Amino acid sequence: MDKLLIAGGIPLSGEVAISGAKNAALPLLCAALLTKEPVTFTNVPHLNDIGTMLKLLAQMGVRVTREAEKVPAGTHSAGAGDTVTLDAAGLNNAVAPYEMVKTMRASILVLGPLVARAGEARVSLPGGCAIGARPVDQHIKGLTAMGAEIAVEHGYVHARAARLKGARLFTDMVTVTGTENLMMAACLAQGETVIENAAREPEVVDLANCLVAMGARISGAGGDVIRIQGVDALHGATHRIMPDRIETGTYLCAAAATGGEVRLTGASATSLDAVIDKLMDTGCEIIAERDAIRLRAPPRLTAVSIRTAPYPAFPTDMQAQFMAINAVAEGTAVMRETIFENRFMHAVELIRLGADIKIDGNTAFVTGRPKLDGATVMATDLRASASLVIAGLVAQGETLIERIYHLDRGYEGLEHKLAALGADIRRVK
Repeated sequence: MDKLLIAGGIPLSGEVAISGAKNAALPLLCAALLTKEPVTFTNVPHLNDIGTMLKLLAQMGVRVTREAEKVPAGTHSAGAGDTVTLDAAGLNNAVAPYEMVKTMRASILVLGPLVARAGEARVSLPGGCAIGARPVDQHIKGLTAMGAEIAVEHGYVHARAARLKGARLFTDMVTVTGTENLMMAACLAQGETVIENAAREPEVVDLANCLVAMGARISGAGGDVIRIQGVDALHGATHRIMPDRIETGTYLCAAAATGGEVRLTGASATSLDAVIDKLMDTGCEIIAERDAIRLRAPPRLTAVSIRTAPYPAFPTDMQAQFMAINAVAEGTAVMRETIFENRFMHAVELIRLGADIKIDGNTAFVTGRPKLDGATVMATDLRASASLVIAGLVAQGETLIERIYHLDRGYEGLEHKLAALGADIRRVK
């Protein structure tokens, strides 16, 4: 099993390209199920979760064509992305089996498109998740309100509908995948669907933009009420996947923690307001360009308190990275996690590196120390892995991170990009 070996203490410096967003790409790939015509996506990142989703779609009868985008000479290849064309004209198997779903919870996103287009779907329940429960009851509740007959049996959600009908949907909680699933299903439903308490994340807006390019009639995406006027059919389109805002935030945190200065290309600051505000509070100088972000770190960061909440508030996917920078910042930070109940598992590993962290329920108290010491640590989930990498880049001596397969699910070429910024990091067996 692969591991990452990091020799810390080197300030990051230079320029690196940001990849397409995993959390935008996964629902977008599922959207291709809604039409018989080919849909082409550019800026698709090289990630294990993307490969899994493409295999899942292929076994449903979708024809998948994937080719690397051409990279100009002299530029860093990581972040260039792929061009993927999906042709679902031959859709013949509306089943998402457990063997594929168990490795990637986002597989539930095929449920809405399959019921809307094929009239039936059998999708395995995703099962447990290391960072806490992510129930699919809001997906089921919404589709049922749209007229689907749904049974949960033998670990599968089995849904049927001759044609979905528009409805007024109110989710009990803000759910990104729930909003995306119901929005996709509503595109082919009869009449108007209104989703209230909808997720406002930029990835939801990216999906809506693609669906509109395919002929859907959607308004309100980015707000908490989304209206969809159903149409009889969607057509093909070409869509470029948005930059990954969490990858962007992670590299900004890595540069901040190491006292570095970096420029991230292909990045957008518009979807990162909460993160950038907090980084500026640490003392970092940040300049947003048209298609890039620059960061210059101070000699010592100032600790910042955070509270996670749905977009546009501070994202739960950046909490672990900020815990790592608070571990070496001056002062004490109070960090409250309100989204997932088990999302402080990285704290124990950071403590192994010398961090001063105390946990009380959903709150962590982090007192910064002048230095961390390298050690062997174990990643427990995707963003926890990123926090350990940041801590390893700062720590004196060598840090060995085990179970980095989590990183490969959400960060394209992470060790190559960090090495391009001067880090002493390599993958070992």
